[in-house]
Amino acid sequence: FSFLLPSNSNKMAQFQEVMRQQLESSMHAELEKLVGTAKGAEAEVSKKDFEGFRKLFHRFLQVKGPSVEWSKINRPPEDSIQPYDKIKAKGLPDYIADSLNKLVVVKLNGGLGTSMGCKGPKSLISVRNENTFLDLTVQQIEHLNKTYNADVPLVLMNSFNTDEDTKKILQKYTHHRVKIHTFNQSRYPRINKESLLPVAKDMAMTGENADVWYPPGHGDIYASFYNSGLLEQLIAEGKEYIFVSNIDNLGATVDLYILNHLVSQPNGKRCEFIMEVTDKTRADVKGGTLIQYDGKLRLLEIAQVPKAHVDEFKSVTKFKIFNTNNLWISLSAIKRLQEQNAMDMEIIVNPKTLDGGLNVIQLETAVGAAIKCFDNALGINVPRSRFLPVKTTSDLLLVMSNLYSLEAGSLTMSERREFPTTPHVKLGSSFTKVQEYLTRFESIPDMLELDHLTVSGDVTFGKHVSLKGTVIIIANHGDRIDIPAGSMLENKIVSGNLRILDH
Repeated sequence: FSFLLPSNSNKMAQFQEVMRQQLESSMHAELEKLVGTAKGAEAEVSKKDFEGFRKLFHRFLQVKGPSVEWSKINRPPEDSIQPYDKIKAKGLPDYIADSLNKLVVVKLNGGLGTSMGCKGPKSLISVRNENTFLDLTVQQIEHLNKTYNADVPLVLMNSFNTDEDTKKILQKYTHHRVKIHTFNQSRYPRINKESLLPVAKDMAMTGENADVWYPPGHGDIYASFYNSGLLEQLIAEGKEYIFVSNIDNLGATVDLYILNHLVSQPNGKRCEFIMEVTDKTRADVKGGTLIQYDGKLRLLEIAQVPKAHVDEFKSVTKFKIFNTNNLWISLSAIKRLQEQNAMDMEIIVNPKTLDGGLNVIQLETAVGAAIKCFDNALGINVPRSRFLPVKTTSDLLLVMSNLYSLEAGSLTMSERREFPTTPHVKLGSSFTKVQEYLTRFESIPDMLELDHLTVSGDVTFGKHVSLKGTVIIIANHGDRIDIPAGSMLENKIVSGNLRILDH
């Protein structure tokens, strides 16, 4: 039948196009119905949100296969990823306050603390001396504003999951020297994996509608920031750049050298986007990396990699750096790209199963993926200390310990640690939830000389325990291990019934 293929493939293409159009018009009708159930101001917001969702859905239907051709991937040119030391060597001008006054700090604050067993926004979890992620952020920016007599505002991108709780807490910062603004990420409908139509029946967010909405990834920052009117307001106030980072990355503080590099570029060569990258270790194999593709710097995420090349993507030899998601972006460039409808980010299709067993998908984008749309984009290879995310209680143990000292909201590796690498900590499932984790430590152990810690099973730590070298503690099922107060474990394996062996 091969002689029939051309006309068949044409028919197939026509058929697919008809199907796509039908799906789009069904989606349009369903979204109209949903907006019809909203009242007042909510209807206006939903209309804007759904406009963004429709564009995303349209692109989702057009995409075929992986979004990159592996053979077209090149390493970025030498000068497109600058070493941090080179940026730092330029020094700082006398009036760094002038540069700070052009800056806005934006924190991505859409996530909940559920993965760490906490209710409410993740940013409200205590991480150090009763200070939450949000407390530390406010302290850092207030310190900058006081030290340099500057006016750097803080902007929080909330989601419908975190907005209400965050706003209640913000009242406690009214007397701090930081202006705080918030805007909300869009609210998009999860779609049925089979029908590709929204699961929601109306705009309600409770009852059976509790899990039919989602915030569409941090790539949504551009549209929702623009739609909120806050972008225009900040430009009118003379702001030029935003520094964007995840609120749970405690290493993402304002870096004056990177800021100075941005604002000191000649006009024709203005850099509109800087991505901070850092050297990959075995723990970072899934992190997105920078590549050269079609003559542009581009972010490559693991989700875009064809299956046959995943191992190659994870290798530390070919792709040596990964994206920390600390980004410096020009406000006027965001405005221009939004108004030209030229913001192009790859779609991440995230499959989920709802409590009732229904399979849905949510369409998302990543903020760093827009790097290819901006002029003179640059990567800066920063020290690992600028990437200190707290995703698990294992991370929490590190930042609560004496490995780090806290000053004006910033955590820095203690000078008493002889080598600058962070120990590898792996706490088992008994430690997953913050409340449970806290009850297992009478006080946080001394970890200044620790290289590796693995803890599994029912284990507790007394006061003033000291851990050095490699320590592995494994309580078998039904056993319990209590590390006595004042113990010093150096290169030890502790197992079963508290036998202490040399490692």
